[in-house]
Amino acid sequence: MERAPTSVNGMSAKPQASVLAKIVGAAATMIAAWLVQQVIGRLWQRQTGHKPPKAEDQGDAGLSEVVVAAAITGALVAISRVLATRGAARITTHTDVVEHD
Repeated sequence: MERAPTSVNGMSAKPQASVLAKIVGAAATMIAAWLVQQVIGRLWQRQTGHKPPKAEDQGDAGLSEVVVAAAITGALVAISRVLATRGAARITTHTDVVEHD
């Protein structure tokens, strides 16, 4: 039976890798979501001449424009979060494997 690798202080290195994966994943997710929102904002402004509407805005945007903006933003942010989380997990797993070889 294979034992979990131990760190310098004698504790299992697996929880540390898990914490690292969570931190890297959270940071990557936040950066990816911010980046997507910036790109959408610029593209929306280029196409329509104004920034995308937000739910709290009391502007001239109609309901259909608000719904389209929310759907596009929500879908792309969700996709970016999944990709960032998977990428971060892959990187931390690869780093963990390299460290223990």
